[in-house]
Amino acid sequence: MSGLIEKVSILRNDSIHVGYNMSSHIVDEILTKKASSTYVLITDSNIVKMGHLQTFVDEFNRLIPSKRPGSRILTYVVPPGEANKNRATKAAIEDYLLEKGCTRDTFILAIGGGVIGDMIGYVAATFMRGVRFVQIPTSLLAMVDSSIGGKTAIDTPLGKNFIGAFWQPDYVFVDVAFLETLPEREFINGMAEVVKTAAIWNEQEFSRLETYSKRFLKVIRDRRVDDSVDLTSLKEHIIKLVLESIKVKAEVVTLDEREGGLRNLLNFGHSIGHAIEAILTPQALHGECVSIGAVLEAELSRYLGILSPVAVSRLYKCFAAYGLPVSIADKLVQKRTNGKKCPVDVLLQKMAIDKKNDGSKKKVVLLSKIGKCYEPKASYVNDEDLRFVLTDEVLVKDFNSAPSTAVVVPPGSKSISNRALILAALGKGECKIKNLLHSDDTEHMLNAVAALKGADISFDDNGETVVVTGNGGNFTATDAEIYLGNAGTASRFLTSVASIVKPDSNTTHVILTGNARMQERPIGPLVDALRTNGSDIEYLNREGSLPLKIKSGNGLKGGRIELAATISSQYVSSVLMCAPYASEPVTLSLVGGKPISLLYVDMTIAMMKSFGIEVTKSTTEPYTYHVPQGHYVNPAEYVIESDASSATYPLAFAAMNGTQVTIPNIGSSSLQGDARFAVDVLKPMGCKVEQTATSTTVQGPTKGTLKPLPLVDMEPMTDAFLTASVVAAIANDTNQSTSIVGISNQRVKECNRIEAMITQLAKFGVRAKELEDGIEVFGIDYHHLKTPSDGVYTYDDHRVAMSLSLLAGLAESPVLIQERHCTGKTWPGWWDILHTTFNVELDGHEAVVETTTAKANEDKSIIVIGMRAAGKSTLSHVIAQTLKGFKVVDLDDVFVEKYGDIREFIKENSWELFREKEAMIAKEAFKNYSKNTVISTGGGIVETEASRKLLKQQMKDGHIVLHLHRDIEETVVFLSQDKTRPAYVDEINQVWERRKNLYKECSNYFFFSPHCQTEREFFTLKKTFSKFINRITGGAVPSIPNGRSAFVCLTYEDLAPVSSKLTRVTNGCDAVELRVDLLKQHDSHFISNQIGILRNQTSVPILFTIRTKSQGGRFPDDSYEDIERLLNLAIKLGVEYVDLELSLPESLLDSVASKRQFTKIIGSHHDFSGTVKWNNVEWENKYLLALKLNVDIIKFVGTATSLNDNWELEHFRSLHTDKPFIGINMGPLGKVSRVFNTILTPVTHKDLPSSAAPGQLTLKEINEYFGQFGGSSRKKFYIVGKPISHSKSPELHKTFYDEFGLSHTFDKFETDDAAKVFNDLVKGNDELGGCAVTIPLKIDMLKYVNELTDSAKSIGALNTIIPIGDGRFIGDNTDWIGIRDSLHQAGCEIAPESSVGLVVGGGGTSRAAVYALHQMGCSKIYMLNRTPSKLSEIKNHFPSNYNIHIVDSLDAIDEDDKLDAAVSTVPGDKPLDDQLISLLKKLLEKKRGHAVLLEAAYKPRETPIMALAFSRGWKVVPGSKMLVNQGIEQFYKWTGYQFSSHIDL
Repeated sequence: MSGLIEKVSILRNDSIHVGYNMSSHIVDEILTKKASSTYVLITDSNIVKMGHLQTFVDEFNRLIPSKRPGSRILTYVVPPGEANKNRATKAAIEDYLLEKGCTRDTFILAIGGGVIGDMIGYVAATFMRGVRFVQIPTSLLAMVDSSIGGKTAIDTPLGKNFIGAFWQPDYVFVDVAFLETLPEREFINGMAEVVKTAAIWNEQEFSRLETYSKRFLKVIRDRRVDDSVDLTSLKEHIIKLVLESIKVKAEVVTLDEREGGLRNLLNFGHSIGHAIEAILTPQALHGECVSIGAVLEAELSRYLGILSPVAVSRLYKCFAAYGLPVSIADKLVQKRTNGKKCPVDVLLQKMAIDKKNDGSKKKVVLLSKIGKCYEPKASYVNDEDLRFVLTDEVLVKDFNSAPSTAVVVPPGSKSISNRALILAALGKGECKIKNLLHSDDTEHMLNAVAALKGADISFDDNGETVVVTGNGGNFTATDAEIYLGNAGTASRFLTSVASIVKPDSNTTHVILTGNARMQERPIGPLVDALRTNGSDIEYLNREGSLPLKIKSGNGLKGGRIELAATISSQYVSSVLMCAPYASEPVTLSLVGGKPISLLYVDMTIAMMKSFGIEVTKSTTEPYTYHVPQGHYVNPAEYVIESDASSATYPLAFAAMNGTQVTIPNIGSSSLQGDARFAVDVLKPMGCKVEQTATSTTVQGPTKGTLKPLPLVDMEPMTDAFLTASVVAAIANDTNQSTSIVGISNQRVKECNRIEAMITQLAKFGVRAKELEDGIEVFGIDYHHLKTPSDGVYTYDDHRVAMSLSLLAGLAESPVLIQERHCTGKTWPGWWDILHTTFNVELDGHEAVVETTTAKANEDKSIIVIGMRAAGKSTLSHVIAQTLKGFKVVDLDDVFVEKYGDIREFIKENSWELFREKEAMIAKEAFKNYSKNTVISTGGGIVETEASRKLLKQQMKDGHIVLHLHRDIEETVVFLSQDKTRPAYVDEINQVWERRKNLYKECSNYFFFSPHCQTEREFFTLKKTFSKFINRITGGAVPSIPNGRSAFVCLTYEDLAPVSSKLTRVTNGCDAVELRVDLLKQHDSHFISNQIGILRNQTSVPILFTIRTKSQGGRFPDDSYEDIERLLNLAIKLGVEYVDLELSLPESLLDSVASKRQFTKIIGSHHDFSGTVKWNNVEWENKYLLALKLNVDIIKFVGTATSLNDNWELEHFRSLHTDKPFIGINMGPLGKVSRVFNTILTPVTHKDLPSSAAPGQLTLKEINEYFGQFGGSSRKKFYIVGKPISHSKSPELHKTFYDEFGLSHTFDKFETDDAAKVFNDLVKGNDELGGCAVTIPLKIDMLKYVNELTDSAKSIGALNTIIPIGDGRFIGDNTDWIGIRDSLHQAGCEIAPESSVGLVVGGGGTSRAAVYALHQMGCSKIYMLNRTPSKLSEIKNHFPSNYNIHIVDSLDAIDEDDKLDAAVSTVPGDKPLDDQLISLLKKLLEKKRGHAVLLEAAYKPRETPIMALAFSRGWKVVPGSKMLVNQGIEQFYKWTGYQFSSHIDL
């Protein structure tokens, strides 16, 4: 059809042309019939990449000389995506047209998808008050929808398409060949509009679409290397579906161009769909949201009694068949949108601004059947009905308005429907099945039959009749798993069917699987019976349940088959139906006791007879059946009875409310045991029952007068026991209860139904108890029914939901029913019956929707998982120390307490039993320690499904599950030496490979800790880990610098070999950028290790960046999955910043941004070409996109080709102040922009192998230039005190200044007079940067400052004066920081509540030492001094919880105490008192483990106390360390720069 052009008339013009490869036709038609001086081709960069623009340019250049000599062509390319469909882009296009001298005769070609068509159409409508244009749609969605009808618009921040015009194009050229390059998801997206259009207008086309879905998906998913698709085999179908959709829209637009009413019909699915799209965009596409919206609007039509359930089912299945989502809960939708919620109130708010509405009245297009709308316009609907349809919980109100009589036709029997489908598929020829139940269960069965090629399936009578053309039992294996949800009947029937399936050339087995509950339900007896008859069946998970792997080709041998049928009669029916295809006649003997539900076996036998196979019962053996060999012959028609189990609900409604209900198609001749419910249960309870062969009528007694049944055996109708239980709940007789027996099989249905009913009835105040094979219900006066406080939980069980809904309307207040959609399994329209037939008021209800914004962890417990030797125990205690008030519970320790040594337990029992007990312990711990606890788990907790479920539930409940990991090689080394735990059965590497993805799925945070080789590295790691914990718990959210700041850009390919340089390279920076694209590997393990190395060496915040090639990096531009994977990893690793390139797909950007938790997002965009100047609309559009994504920081990087580019940048900066803004220019001419950038300027370092970008400067260079430009003033700093001639402080601080390019000075001001310091140095000195205060002025200077920090107040002394402006000063004390950091860096371990510290001396520094030890967590502090009286003053100064003990004799020392840390503050060059030495020796001998002593004096190099400590095994730290550390803190307080390099003084 390449040369054939189909023309469609719209508004009385044949202006819509549809064809294949029609570029020549398009250009020829335009040039021949549309004269113009200027033809302007406008498209987006994606279309350019595909070569489509160049095709048109070449064609114009070829034809213009002969057709329109003197005319010109112009092209304009806009960035792709909805984010660019705005005022700024429109204005830029218009400015371009004006600059090029375009006039009113200009002719515009809009080439692209819906964004281009909408926006360029609006440009055409307004430029020069309207110019001519054509639409050339390139996406399926645009071809069938947005390009037709003349709607044009742009978006605003308040909504889509709010500003626009009706402006008809001169032509719409639909070239279906464009679809060859359309991505799969976009193709499917467009099908939503195609299906929707057929649904409202053309049932014949809808039916055709139903038959083509599989071929369609197969073709569009078969991609060439360049991702294009060969449409040859589907071309006619594609052209027809496009044409049929266009014809409908063209006809509607012709009749109603300006959307007066009829045109509203085209918005079927859009009222709800647009509201959903407004929330889920950009991750969910327009068509995907329309598909969901159409299904919901169809359900609304059904709810209002307008549309049949079959029509809803057809619509649902057709959308799903084309790969479109049909529910917000769809797994793919949830994955793509990161589980975004669509709160019903927000949806209704969005719907309130729909353009179809009349003021506040909402309008929705309602269907009356497939191919026809209820009205020729959108219909008014109320919020109550919408709220019901949009929610999965329902409030059932009273039944006071129930009609006196009603007729209800339940859907077809599930039991008969499933059997009929199996028999028709096994049979030969066509069978028209009428009144088939359209439900989840039968849908799974139909899909399975089709997947196994057992029959051809089609529909008649507008979908009411299913036509099954059986292949005579010839089923073929499929390599796709057959998913059966929670359909127990389908799973059991198909297990036998799978045993007779034949292999194909590629597949030799069938896999049956289901949801989590289905994988718990029993199937063992059936499998056992089939195995003994030759079937090869393997359990893939739990023994006795799905999933099953069934080998094809074995068949059934036949002969005698023995089957245990005390659990389910479906096992029996399954074997019976397949038995005719066995190699020999079958004798089926039911063993193990009386079979359950024999009436269902009788039903199966009767139906088999209808299909030509007669089963005979043995006359000599009980419960034994003889099945002959043969083939089923399909009857021409088979009518399914209504479901008798479902019929019990409306009949019970009559019984409980004193009304009359008739079921017209179930009577005494029914095949179903439940048909006896009215006669056997309701009649003895006081109801009047009239039952003919084909109908049943129940008249209930006066409300409240039902009688209990002392005993009723419901074995023939076990599913109806739930209905009987709720009727019995209001059968009020204080002397008599109702006992229901014969229902033991109900324990293994969708849930344990007996237990479920006991639990849920109790919520209504009705007592029930479990019997051996049943339930006893103690009925009460219905006036005394309670309203369940937390609603009714349905266990995702349709029968629980429907039965308890009958009780709900009798309670005193509305009752909440959860998971109402579960009734879709057998009766999707049950709620519609309650609402429409029984006049019950139903309100949709929604649980409180948790916001997606990050929430602080507060007191929620944290679970730690990871391999053994990952550091779980050590770091769990760090967590507990970080989060005050938390304790650690180690589940391995709990196991040992409960069951003894783990190694012995496994040796005596098994790994399997150990894992089972481990899961039980975890479940108990998660319940008992839900708050203020760090729960450290065993390494293999993720090995079992039970434990994984527990961990996932913890995450769902808002807990942090933290995966700790270390380098696997280090783990191997450690575990090979660890004899305290049982050896792994597998090699450690294999264990890790098996578990790594399990850890990933069971955790929401990840911390990688590389091997620490030094105490300093371990100190840094703990410090960083503590910050990490504070951050992910919301205790210390990273703050964005509000002043001059910088981040260093690493350019290493691997940090491991250069780890020792990282501290120096990051020195003074506010963050460090890990350029992931520059690393030599991009797997998650390597990246995590790189982050771990950084955290090992520096505590500077990490910026995680993946720079793509088009943005100046090395990462492939289109590797979106890898980019998203790594960005999500970064967030899970808890890095402080993540860089998001704004050129990435908007859905990816929004996806990552929505997961940010406490990570800050930097939205970045780079122009390396130098052609995108700062007044270009591209910057404006990227800025608007960044605002839409709500990034935390915006970073734009241009390229300067002149100095003026820097001034243009500053102008742009001045106009864009909504967010913190990093704005710089690259290149030599752009260096000045780096100097004047205000926050987080990217810098390089002299030790890096290269700079990350052209023109990058070091931090030192930026500061030097900034000072030279007058941006910073030179400050003067001093050390004050006496004596200070030997002070190292000036040397120390001058080192800092030199490192960072600062011009400050640091001098000595020697005096012991505080007043002199204030009057001569501090007061009125605008150049003063600060003072370091030493002895003897630390206390004397307190009165000269205006404020004191908490540490200075607590210590009672200061060592730092900080000017804060206006002649005001803050006094601080950094001595304690120097003490703390020196001890930590030496590896000092302080355990809160158990550690003991020692301070020697009684001067000012001793106070800082006491404060430091207390802040570190020491629970007791000994003090020792040559003059004990001085210590009393210090002890009295501090609060009693410091627990200071003065040592004045040996008796003052507790024999049980062990010291962890000591600080000496006495002069190092003075002799020590003998008494002091004696007591000190005693104390130093009482050390614990890795005890550390800090000598505050730094002269002489080795003091007597240092010698004493060293000789007793203490780690000794010289005073110079304290000087450096407190000086670093002073420098930070004065300048804002954090010095992290190593310094020796």
